[in-house]
Amino acid sequence: MTITQTKRDGIVSKAASPAKTIIAVSIGNALEWFDIVIYGFMAVTISRLFFPDGDSTVSLLLTLGTFGVSFFMRPLGAIVLGAYADRAGRKKALTLSITLMTLGTLIIAISPSYGTIGLAAPLLVLIARLIQGFSAGGEFGSATALLSEQDPDRRGFYASWQSASQGITTVLASGFGVALNALLTPEQLMNWGWRIPFFFGLLVGPIAIYIRRELEEGEEFQTEKASPSPILETLVTHRGRIITAIGLIVLGTTISYASLFTPTFAIRQLKLPATAGFTASLILGVLQFFLSPLFGMLSDRMRRTRIMTIAAGSILVAVLPLYTLLAAYPTTVTLYLVQIVLAVGVSAYFGPLSSLMAEIFPARIRGTGLSVGYSFGVAIFGGFAPFIIAWLLSTTGSLLAPGFYVAAAALLSLIALRYSERYL
Repeated sequence: MTITQTKRDGIVSKAASPAKTIIAVSIGNALEWFDIVIYGFMAVTISRLFFPDGDSTVSLLLTLGTFGVSFFMRPLGAIVLGAYADRAGRKKALTLSITLMTLGTLIIAISPSYGTIGLAAPLLVLIARLIQGFSAGGEFGSATALLSEQDPDRRGFYASWQSASQGITTVLASGFGVALNALLTPEQLMNWGWRIPFFFGLLVGPIAIYIRRELEEGEEFQTEKASPSPILETLVTHRGRIITAIGLIVLGTTISYASLFTPTFAIRQLKLPATAGFTASLILGVLQFFLSPLFGMLSDRMRRTRIMTIAAGSILVAVLPLYTLLAAYPTTVTLYLVQIVLAVGVSAYFGPLSSLMAEIFPARIRGTGLSVGYSFGVAIFGGFAPFIIAWLLSTTGSLLAPGFYVAAAALLSLIALRYSERYL
């Protein structure tokens, strides 16, 4: 293991090898996002248990709305935990965020259904989602800052594990979806099976907390003079950087959270088996895990903005034809093909994204800047993506609705990429 002496505020510490940090951050990051993603994947089941209504569409929209409401807490979590990361360190902020995430998961895992305790059931779910939203608000900024500060010359590769670890999340959540729908009857899934992935999150939570407590800060952070007021400096002095970061995250977060709706889309609109939708999401997660570091590594040799512009432009051009094909041939094979093409595009965009966003902000406010930019972007464009897509599908009856939403996101991110050049 490589050890380097670093110093911040007169305190000398030893930084662990970048490889150890990548593993520790990725495992904790994957587990943290798992607790969020599995709620989206279980939307149909949760809607019946906690948000019963005579109209199944209304029930589903209430569930997805609760999923989206939690994203209003992300900006608050971003400001609080992001500033905490810049002042106390990335390690402490990451440990706190995953502890809060585990608490939210516990509440959902043990909550009785609406049929047992009435209105208290959806209220408990809402409280749990708000806690998770606050936690997630500081997760991206702290994790990305720590990864990007391991080696500035290989920033693209190290920071790309932020995206790759989210691929692990999709694989885990999709795997549970496939297994539960294949092995359990609908009655078993409704009665107790849906709780299994949440208890899985609880079992690994303490492990992830321990791993993060063993992390060490990167040299770039420890040698940088701390900002006396990271929140004020970020929000007042660097507003343009924040707006650019929000624009950059639009495409990635839209596709990521739209993918949570894939199992529901496959069941309700395409009339395919539930396992087909979960398998499609599984494909996306596997490809994102393997391809993101490759594109991140490539961005250390080529301009990051060039790679991302090609990726976003390709998605903009291809997404509507892909959904047109899916509408004409609503088969499992077509669904998998669409996911594969989108996975390659989003990996090419997501791989260099974290390092580009990190480079926009100075190290002294990087945790705050990344957290705020990411959380506002996700809250506005990502969190309500499943809800908006479900509403568009219900209102228009067109299977192209997800494609139009993704195309609009690609256009916005292309504009942000153009403006990001001024801050590099």
